[in-house]
Amino acid sequence: MSLPALTGAQKNRLRGLGQTSPDHVWLGRDGVTREFLVELNRQLDARELVKLRFTGGQDRHARATLCEQVERDAACACVGAVGHTALFWRPGVEGSKLLVAN
Repeated sequence: MSLPALTGAQKNRLRGLGQTSPDHVWLGRDGVTREFLVELNRQLDARELVKLRFTGGQDRHARATLCEQVERDAACACVGAVGHTALFWRPGVEGSKLLVAN
């Protein structure tokens, strides 16, 4: 499944929605494990937008690399990353319920 390209306005909307949402998954020192991906996929299927918190003491370069790995392994898009949190988005099977089609 290929992800639709997001416009800047769509990413901005998703980041706004993520501001008030709680952390749904945590990524620690073990990195991107099979168990982590199972939980992330479960959360993405249920919510479409998931906030991830890095808890392993990774530096910013390691967090950026992990975001790329999560995007690739979970077939989702990172719509924003600040400090120790990142937002990942993947539309549902019927399309996105969070983004209104224009």
